[in-house]
Amino acid sequence: MAHFGALEGTGFEVLEAAFRECLVGHARVERLWTGARWCEGPAWFAASRYLVFSDVPNDRMLRYDDCDGRVSVFRQPSNHSNGNTVDRDGRLVTCEHLARRVTRTEHDGTITVLADRVDGKRFNSPNDVVVKSDGSIWFTDPDYGIRYDYEGARAESEIGACNVYRIDPANGAVTVAAGDFDHPNGLAFSPDERLLYVADSGYSEGAERPRHLRRFDVADDGTLGRSQVFASCTSGLFDGFRVDRDGRVWTSTAEGVECYRDDGVLIGRVRIPEIVANVAFGGRARNRLFICGTTSLYALYLKING
Repeated sequence: MAHFGALEGTGFEVLEAAFRECLVGHARVERLWTGARWCEGPAWFAASRYLVFSDVPNDRMLRYDDCDGRVSVFRQPSNHSNGNTVDRDGRLVTCEHLARRVTRTEHDGTITVLADRVDGKRFNSPNDVVVKSDGSIWFTDPDYGIRYDYEGARAESEIGACNVYRIDPANGAVTVAAGDFDHPNGLAFSPDERLLYVADSGYSEGAERPRHLRRFDVADDGTLGRSQVFASCTSGLFDGFRVDRDGRVWTSTAEGVECYRDDGVLIGRVRIPEIVANVAFGGRARNRLFICGTTSLYALYLKING
């Protein structure tokens, strides 16, 4: 374990006054731990005050204990797990690249497979996941885990597309929620769940391909309506992100974390000295932003709440 205080290469870029109102004046970015190859998928467990996150190439999941600051191995091997979230019953839901499935870790430690196929075909490599208040599970399925033997295992896509999926809470049926993405990546709902944000990180496969966040209208029956580009990335690409209690979007980029107002205006940046893959709100009041950099876990206290 390694622990660091505020460090060089971090800081805040205030583009709109509204961003300054999110910041605690004396609070700085802290590096809590380092030693990963590619940190991803942070998920906060409020009852036990710990954060689970993935180290995808190293085929392990790690746990940061907020009580004593220690980081330990949560699960290894992990089927090259990537995105994680916590469902409404406090259970861990995980996207597994290697097994090409979405699983749930029960309270007794057993693992339940929630979905590994659609229409009889195996998924590519489920990437990120979110649970809606009605119990439905939404996840993205780009092909990053089957392109190389690094974050999964090289294989051909059986589906031939990269989609966003929904798992029905009543019967477990898997349906395509959105099928017009290049490489769907992070996703999150607005606080009232009437909007769904999804990142498209196709830029990783070519400079002419998308690197933006799209925002969908969500109907009462859970289907997605019209969508529009919410924001375009100018530093690398958008990967994972979260939406705070007031509707601001906090998203990963190549230079750190960018914060967008709910109307799509970029109001500020948190500089991190590594490419950021994902973020999550945690802490007792969910006012601490945990940041998964390439090799390290960072954190920052804020005035606002996730």
